[in-house]
Amino acid sequence: MLQASRGTVKPSLNFNATTDAEVLYKAMKGLGTNEDAILELLTARSNAQRQDIKIAYKTLFGKDLVDNLKGELGGKFETLIVALMTPPIAYDVTSLRNAIKGAGTDEKVLVEILASRTPQQVKEIVAAYRKEYDDDLEEDISGDTSGHFKRLLVILLQANRQQGIQQETIETDAQVLFKAGEQKFGTDEQTFVTILGNRSAEHLKKVFDAYMKLSGYEMEESIKRETSGSLEDLLLAVVKCARSVPAYFAETLYYAMKGAGTDDNTLIRVMVSRSEIDMLDIRADFRRMFACSLFSMIKGDTGGDFRKALLLLCGGDDA
Repeated sequence: MLQASRGTVKPSLNFNATTDAEVLYKAMKGLGTNEDAILELLTARSNAQRQDIKIAYKTLFGKDLVDNLKGELGGKFETLIVALMTPPIAYDVTSLRNAIKGAGTDEKVLVEILASRTPQQVKEIVAAYRKEYDDDLEEDISGDTSGHFKRLLVILLQANRQQGIQQETIETDAQVLFKAGEQKFGTDEQTFVTILGNRSAEHLKKVFDAYMKLSGYEMEESIKRETSGSLEDLLLAVVKCARSVPAYFAETLYYAMKGAGTDDNTLIRVMVSRSEIDMLDIRADFRRMFACSLFSMIKGDTGGDFRKALLLLCGGDDA
């Protein structure tokens, strides 16, 4: 886990789960709740430490910490705090389950998680999903999606991407993609799905360069022209993640906040799930790609305790 150090949330050095459990208990005891104490403590602990605090809380008070937090907090702030209290794989599992089992399918969640997680993480998600719900994630997703969108999701769920760069197939991959899209009347989606779903990120970057030389187009431009709907969203996410996962998330955060209304669920999901992995890189990419910092955009777009907690996860301004 070399990436781990690029997070904004780090394990607390003088950590004492019992002391923290007592602080949280006091913050919720009696009339009113001390939200500041809760959010300042939880954003300054790693997820593993929060799990230890949960155990200490139950040991000391015979109560479930997450249930108590849910009882005291509300709205988006509650959703954010509960997300912080959930182990990362379990959080992805719950997010996917809700995306499939809710009214209609939330394709955005399927795209974001399955395009951005490592093959190892996907394998853990599939196993944890089965354990938690006694259901097969692939079957549940297949039953809820269709066409080439479904096929690419199924490929990503196999988590069998090739390793490294296959020097001898870079040119042919680029040519095959060119023939399947720009050079063809209509589009051979299966070719895009198979190649983009199975090659390593390092290999795909080389293919995108070769494709650009060959066709004069960036891969993203061709996908936008040749496909539409959920398949287009998923192919674009896969291409962007192959180029740079932090840049993909910087863009995801930007569009979650841009314009009228905020997509709070996406904002929460990304800020929580990347806080210990690559938030520093996401911030740097955000500043490079857009005319403001992530910090300033969150500040202008949210309010109250929700804003305070998100800004602590963001960890600083890049003015």
